[in-house]
Amino acid sequence: MSWVLHVDLDQFLASVELRRRPDLVGSPVIVGGNGDPAEPRKVVTCASYEAREFGVHAGMPLRAAARKCPDAVFLPSDSAAYDEASEQVMGLLRDLGHPVEVWGWDEAYVGLDDPDGTVDPVEFAERIRTVVAAETGLSCSVGISDNKQRAKVATGFGKPGGVYALTDENWMAVMGDRGVDSLWGVGPKTTKRLAGMGITTVADLANTDPAVLTDAFGPSTGLGILLLAKGGGDETVRSEPWVPRSRSHVTTFPTDLTDRDEMDSAIRALARQTLTEVVAQERIVTRVAVTVRTKTFFTRTKIRKLPAPTTDEATVVETALAVFDQFELDRPVRLLGVRLELAMTGSDSAHPESVGLPG
Repeated sequence: MSWVLHVDLDQFLASVELRRRPDLVGSPVIVGGNGDPAEPRKVVTCASYEAREFGVHAGMPLRAAARKCPDAVFLPSDSAAYDEASEQVMGLLRDLGHPVEVWGWDEAYVGLDDPDGTVDPVEFAERIRTVVAAETGLSCSVGISDNKQRAKVATGFGKPGGVYALTDENWMAVMGDRGVDSLWGVGPKTTKRLAGMGITTVADLANTDPAVLTDAFGPSTGLGILLLAKGGGDETVRSEPWVPRSRSHVTTFPTDLTDRDEMDSAIRALARQTLTEVVAQERIVTRVAVTVRTKTFFTRTKIRKLPAPTTDEATVVETALAVFDQFELDRPVRLLGVRLELAMTGSDSAHPESVGLPG
C-alpha cells in the first residue's frame, strides 16, 4: 500500500502577508497588482477567507473586488516573499524523508509508502500540518488517498486547516451525488457536454458505458474522465533527489503547560526523538532550534549553532534546553518543537538567531 498526500497551503499569498502584518488578521485582505484597487486591468491573485465571504475570488478585477468588499485592505503582490515562503515549506516537506512533488507556490504531493500496512496516513498528515505551522506560521490542508486526483479532491473537504481522506471505501458515498465538475480535470465545457448526454453526477459518469464516452470524446478523454469518476488517477509521486537540511518534531499539548519541569522534559524528549532519526540517517547536527507557541498563539523560534558538528546526545539536549532558556515564558505554552539543522556539503550559511511569527 502506498498513500498519496496532497498538501495545500491555505489562502497562501494572503497568509504570507498576514504573517508580517498580524494587525490585519481577521480583516478582509485582498492581494493583487500594486495594491491599488483603482488600478486598471489588474486582478485579484488571492483573497483572505474574510474577503471571500463577500464574493471576492482570484482572477476578479481589483475594481470589482473593491465594489464587493469596500472595507478590504488591498496589498501589492510580492513574488519574492512568496517564493521564499514556498521554498521554506517545500523544504520542510522534503525533510520529512518522503518523495515530494511540487505543483506550485502553495501545493505539493507527498508519497508515503506503507508496505506492511502499519502507517497511519492521518497521523502523518497531522504531523505535516503541525510542522508547517510551527516552523512558518502558515496553515495547510491535507488530502489523503492512493492517487493524486483523489487526494486533491479530498483536500477540498479538509479546507481550511484540516485533514480528509478519500479511498475506495468512501469515494462513491462522498462523491456520487456531486456534479461532474467536482472532479479534478473536468471543466465547464466537458460538464456541459456531459449534461447534454444526461450525465450530471459523478455516479452517472462512473456508470456510463465506456463506448458511449469514447464515441463522444474520443478514447483518451472518454476513458480519462471515466477513470476520474471511478476515483482513479496517477499514483506516482515524482521527486527530484533531495538531501534533508534538517529534522524536526513538534508537539501540541492537550492542556497548556505552565510547569517549567514539564516543559524541560518535553524539550528533552523532542531533542532525543529527532536526534535518533538524524543518527539513523548518518547525518551530523550543526544547529539546534527550539519553537515555542503560547496560549495566545504567538510563535517564536530561536536557534543556536553548535561549537562543532556532532551527534552527541548530551550536547544536543543541553543545547536545546539552553536555547529554550532564552524564552520569556510569561504565558502558558501550547506547543513546543525542536529542529536539528544538519551539516551539508559545502559551506554552512548563516542563520538569524531568532525569528518571531504570529500564530
